[in-house]
Amino acid sequence: MGDGDQGVLEPEGPFSASPENASPVASTNSSTLPELISSEREEETSRNAVLSENVTSSTGTGSVIEGTQTVMWSRAEFHETTQSEKLCLEVLPSKAAQQDYHMPDVIAVRVQMGSDSFHDVAVKIERPTFRKPFLGGFKNRVTGVEFHNAGSQTVPKKRPEKGTTLFCRETQTVFERNRYQQTTNPTSTQMTKRGLYVSNMSDKLITPGKYLTAEEYHKRRLEAVIVLQKYFRRWHARNVVQNLKEKKRLRLAWEAQEELQRKKEKEDKLRMEQERKLNPKTKEDFELLYHALELWRQEETERINRTLTGAERKAALCGLLEQETELIASIGRHKLNADQDNQQKAVLRFLDKCAQPKRWKACDGKITEMDTQYTLRARELLEIYRSVSMNDIPKDERRDVLLLLRGTVKEHECKLTEEIVELIDRELDLMAREVKECNLEGLRKRICTLFLQYIKIPKFNPEVAKILKVPPDPLKLYKNIHFCRSCENYLPASEFPIPANSRTIGRCHLCCKLDNEARRRESFLKYRLILESLRKSEADYQDDATIVFLVQQQHLQYMIENIWGCQSALSACNDLYDLVMVRWDKQQEWSPWNTILLTKDEADAHLKLDNLQEAYEAPFIHGIKHKHIRAKKYFAQIPVMTSLFHRSDKQANAS
Repeated sequence: MGDGDQGVLEPEGPFSASPENASPVASTNSSTLPELISSEREEETSRNAVLSENVTSSTGTGSVIEGTQTVMWSRAEFHETTQSEKLCLEVLPSKAAQQDYHMPDVIAVRVQMGSDSFHDVAVKIERPTFRKPFLGGFKNRVTGVEFHNAGSQTVPKKRPEKGTTLFCRETQTVFERNRYQQTTNPTSTQMTKRGLYVSNMSDKLITPGKYLTAEEYHKRRLEAVIVLQKYFRRWHARNVVQNLKEKKRLRLAWEAQEELQRKKEKEDKLRMEQERKLNPKTKEDFELLYHALELWRQEETERINRTLTGAERKAALCGLLEQETELIASIGRHKLNADQDNQQKAVLRFLDKCAQPKRWKACDGKITEMDTQYTLRARELLEIYRSVSMNDIPKDERRDVLLLLRGTVKEHECKLTEEIVELIDRELDLMAREVKECNLEGLRKRICTLFLQYIKIPKFNPEVAKILKVPPDPLKLYKNIHFCRSCENYLPASEFPIPANSRTIGRCHLCCKLDNEARRRESFLKYRLILESLRKSEADYQDDATIVFLVQQQHLQYMIENIWGCQSALSACNDLYDLVMVRWDKQQEWSPWNTILLTKDEADAHLKLDNLQEAYEAPFIHGIKHKHIRAKKYFAQIPVMTSLFHRSDKQANAS
């Protein structure tokens, strides 16, 4: 490096780290030894150099130097160390060579132990095995001394041996290839002349073709483009037609499948309805049966009045009355059998409900179940009741069941348990005498009935107190008790159908049912299904709809029969099993003045509409609005509904 005022050394300078030096700190650009010594003397302004660190550690024969100790070198030792760290690698031709200096393997370090005590420590010098990187530095302009930034004092970490030979990226990716850039046959414009022969064996004879003008050229291009457009349009039209055919085929297949599905559903519905008429089991089944009987009676009466007169007509009507009486008696017998089966199923459902464990839903959605002593007791009584009520079991098993029952009821002493024990002993005695099974049926029914009474007592089965309709406290019966003027019985309020527009309590459910079976014989199953479907669809909106849950079955029946005429507003379909009620404006809550009666397919299409004014014609919309006004006038008689008119009007104005 030449002389100059440059403060930071470059890596390409003449002074660089030597592998023989442990830690080069300073270097000089002087070429003679006297100048080097003079610069050193200027730096040694004090006789001793003191190095103070928080924690100083050296490797050698000495020990670890604590942070409170001070490391000192003598002047001679410091001079040797400084000399060892100086570099003289490049010598100018005009200057003398410097003397070679070698750092000793062991140096002595004096450590100050106290104020007046010192301790000499021998430090072993470790020779670096790698070339230290140049990390920059600066130059003292006054003295000309260059200082290099200190590097790391530790040996760099070696990579572990993987057992495979590694190459750099250039070795793995770069491929070199030599190519000649000169052409094989140089071109020239030389011709055969004196002193030069050019062969014509490879020459080609080119004759000019017909000259095309610009107009002819563009005309030919246009004709070619037209041909290409023809073929492309043909290909595109063929694809469009093919897609349309495929869509039509899929549409026709879907329509045929839907038609088959509707026919199948209708056939299944008719078959199920016929099965329910042949084997009635529920209240709805008997309603359908009485409704079919009434339709048959009306058809026969109309036929007799149309074809017969005088005495023949009266005789035919008497015969029709006898047939109707026989059919009613047959229906009554079926009803008695169904009531017995339903009663047994209801008892088992009641006992199973008592034996259910406690359930609650955790925050993570899992259901937790827990059995209490009361639920375990109810489950035990349920199993005993099932065993006692079973028929056609061997005598040994029946005897074991009776003994288990006697041991269970003997836990409590009362008149009921004494009577049960007496009946059990009587049956055991009769079984020992080999009495026929048919003669023991009455006795066994009495045992089941008394044991059921035993189960329904909260003292013996505490879990049943939460399910009994009759409260244990008789004083609670006087709160919600009403008098039925038809059957002249006092019944709870839950046994009365109370319309929203009624002011007094009418007949009970049983009297209304008997009146319907004797006179009108209507079936309310269709209206009940429509109301259930409507409430389920409104619950899916999750917009806090309340009006749909206030409307009762008789109100919905009035709307369908008197306002909508029992038919769809679009297709006039009169099959009530296929009709549903949906919102007229889906943005507002359902109400009798915001509804429309449609088939299921029409309802799905109606709910997908965004603008009703564009989808339907003005006369149709006017007819729907007129039906809404009639419904609002009818429901205005109900006090609960009047408070909801203003809310629906506000929603309509807001939308």
